[in-house]
Amino acid sequence: MRRWNGWGDEAILYPLPGPALHFLEARLGAGLALTDADFVSLMAQVGKPRLAAHRLISTNPDERLLHARGQSLPDWIALRSGQMGAFPDGVAYPNSDEDVRTLLAFARQGDVKVIPYGGGTSVVGHINPLPDAGAVLTLDMSRMNRMLELDETSHLATFEAGIAGPEIEKQLNGQDYTLGHFPQSFELSTLGGWIATRSSGQQSYHYGRIEALFAGGHVETPVGDMDLPVHPASAAGPDLKQIILGSEGRLGVITRATMRVRRLPETESFFGVFFRDWEKGVEAVRQIAQAGIEVSMLRLSNAMETTTTLALSGKAGLVRWAGLGLGLLGFHGERSLLIFGVTGDRRQARKARQYALEIIRAHGGVMTGTSIGKMWEKSRFYTPYLRNTLWEHGYALDTLETALPWTNVVAAAEATQQVIREGLDPMEEKVLVFAHLSHVYRDGASVYITYLYRRAEDPVETLRRWQVLKAAASEVIVAHGGTISHQHGVGLDHADYLEAEKGPLGMAALGALSRQFDPEDIMNPGKLIKSKYRAEAFS
Repeated sequence: MRRWNGWGDEAILYPLPGPALHFLEARLGAGLALTDADFVSLMAQVGKPRLAAHRLISTNPDERLLHARGQSLPDWIALRSGQMGAFPDGVAYPNSDEDVRTLLAFARQGDVKVIPYGGGTSVVGHINPLPDAGAVLTLDMSRMNRMLELDETSHLATFEAGIAGPEIEKQLNGQDYTLGHFPQSFELSTLGGWIATRSSGQQSYHYGRIEALFAGGHVETPVGDMDLPVHPASAAGPDLKQIILGSEGRLGVITRATMRVRRLPETESFFGVFFRDWEKGVEAVRQIAQAGIEVSMLRLSNAMETTTTLALSGKAGLVRWAGLGLGLLGFHGERSLLIFGVTGDRRQARKARQYALEIIRAHGGVMTGTSIGKMWEKSRFYTPYLRNTLWEHGYALDTLETALPWTNVVAAAEATQQVIREGLDPMEEKVLVFAHLSHVYRDGASVYITYLYRRAEDPVETLRRWQVLKAAASEVIVAHGGTISHQHGVGLDHADYLEAEKGPLGMAALGALSRQFDPEDIMNPGKLIKSKYRAEAFS
């Protein structure tokens, strides 16, 4: 059964061994374990629904509570403290395009706001009802979860958009195909959510980001439906798929998607490499990317992430080996871990590994074989469960990410970490912060930052600490020319920073698009595009 106030299956635990807890206490101080609000008490907060009765809509308090929040740190604070705020007034589970069309017509006639809901894994507030939004209906797409067609000649597969990652791979793998889209939220997130937020999978260097995989589909909007035909390429004006990608439910509901799929790879392996410092690793990764070497993944942790990952792994033998073996080779405190993958047929994989290792060795990197790579592969979707354990020990964890040209990567990564590291100094609290390059491109890379701090006894103070750190980091990212979001989307948490990237004219264009597809502003209001941009587009 899925956790209602945390990550994943409630039967899965991520134990924190004693040495790992001592590691955190030495850097942050002892955590404060607090009693969480219980489900029954939170259900008592769910008010009367402000919706007319409808055959497709449930107004049960438990379902409304379960659809009120996502997986952001503010969401966790709300759920665990019981200070929830708003709830949807009803939840619908459409089974077809016709159901979605019927529900949108109902919402438009009654001035009801609509929130499309996939797997509920948003970490930036995509699915949260706003307190002043009026009546809110959440459309849970989980029943639209079938693979409809597999075109083996064209390597195209069509799915209903509510299908989750594991079911996509199960359906495809059974016929020797894969989509290859593996975000960390893979076990819970859905195809429609990936498209609506421009998701990026862990092996996007090989398989492509979601925009490269999305070939076409179908969208239901408040003013009608829109088909996005499948073409391998087109010069027939602007590509309408691009306005649906990243639209975050503001223009309509994605109900079907045709995706570019591949045959299952003949072989796949992940390798561990240590560099003496992060800068040498960054340069090696840049050269691998710009040489066009066909690896499937390059994930480079800085020194603090390398140390923390090893400390929290619970693999005491591995930690000792890393400390002793690398120490003998002259790798000390600043060592940086690279995990890289090779995927494909055996000849291509062997060639890619050989070429990558030539560059790695030229920058002083030491190959450690596949042990660390296998450990990462085994835990790639298990790591988020650590958030549950850390919370119970009194620590809050959050992440943020950006992407920048290579010329800005190192400086932006350090400046962002520094402002987070020092952000709670006025409160005499410490922050543990670390980073990795999670996705690389010929012209730049994504910087993914994780940070932990102690929870306060007052949840309002815990939230305030997050607000201080999030705002400071966002301002540094913008100042360094980074995107406000490489893979998490905009939602509520990044909306204030979008204009810095799009500019006034770009924001007006987005506002005009929103108005075109959703004249009454019923679709996921407040997310991505604030109401003022819709108004300005027609002022």
